[in-house]
Amino acid sequence: MKVPDKKDFLSMSFEELTEFITASGYQKFRAKQIYEWMYRGNDFSQMSNIPEKMRIDLDGMAVINLPKIRKKLVSDIDGTIKYLFLLNDGNFIESVVMKYNYGLSVCISSQCGCRMGCRFCASTIGGKVRDLLPSELIGQIIVASADIGERISHIVMMGIGEPLDNYDNVIKFLKLVNQPEGLGISYRNISLSTCGIVPKISELANLAFPITLSISLHASNDISRSEIMPINNTYSISELLYACNNYFKKTGRRISFEYTLISGKNDSKENAKELASVLKKHISGPIHVNLIPLNPVIERDFKTVDRHFAQKFADILKSLGVNATVRRTLGPDINASCGQLRRSEEINNK
Repeated sequence: MKVPDKKDFLSMSFEELTEFITASGYQKFRAKQIYEWMYRGNDFSQMSNIPEKMRIDLDGMAVINLPKIRKKLVSDIDGTIKYLFLLNDGNFIESVVMKYNYGLSVCISSQCGCRMGCRFCASTIGGKVRDLLPSELIGQIIVASADIGERISHIVMMGIGEPLDNYDNVIKFLKLVNQPEGLGISYRNISLSTCGIVPKISELANLAFPITLSISLHASNDISRSEIMPINNTYSISELLYACNNYFKKTGRRISFEYTLISGKNDSKENAKELASVLKKHISGPIHVNLIPLNPVIERDFKTVDRHFAQKFADILKSLGVNATVRRTLGPDINASCGQLRRSEEINNK
């Protein structure tokens, strides 16, 4: 967390930093130098082309809020990298860097913990501690990229936390990460996953960022969804899908629906047929369902399905006119899904 009374430079846009630097009596070009250094993962002491006196002054009035790598796991199977990051206030978050043929993609966390209470998710055990600042969101990407020595070109907001429950900080982050002076990552290379906070989906639609919206649906009817996702007691499936359809109409961006397959809960042929029916009823644009075999959580008694079974579920959806794919499993030997490494570290530190 940022130090009180100090400016959080990484949460500033280039224009905001420039204004602060000039108002502090420094030359305008210094802002560009500082921006370049900190987006490469450096602190004030490492900014060699800035006068030492200025570096000392800046260190007294501002902070570059970068997380520290507490643990790093690298998959021997596919090179996926999982980071456990330590924040300045002692909290932990996780990020995962995945390798694809188009480059590197990072899955980042948006909160310390989560209050959404989804029963199959490790991230929500223990509840929400706090929101992450824009600097702590972008810091995950900066530190991972500097550690790997390669540019990260794609972002998935599907780690610990609910992005739309941290709406203002996430919107600021999206604007920051898109800046050409910083990381310059295209909005079209960003995917944001939400469990379905309907009013915030509508607000996001009004901004018309060309990001990809992913909806954690995980059930084909309200009774089943409410059992595993408490958010459904506030916003029903029909309310959620109505907001999704409006999002598509305003942005023109296809929405991806995530569906975690839980053995005996939501994986029957009837569930597949019901899912296809409800999606086609409410969504006027193209539909894509991303099927995810459950990653079992120690504290829960839910069971997963194998990929062969998941593919059969996908085939039923396809036969009913709904595009569906089974998500590729990355980093299985390092348990690359988010939440459990943080949980283990917190238990060990108690």
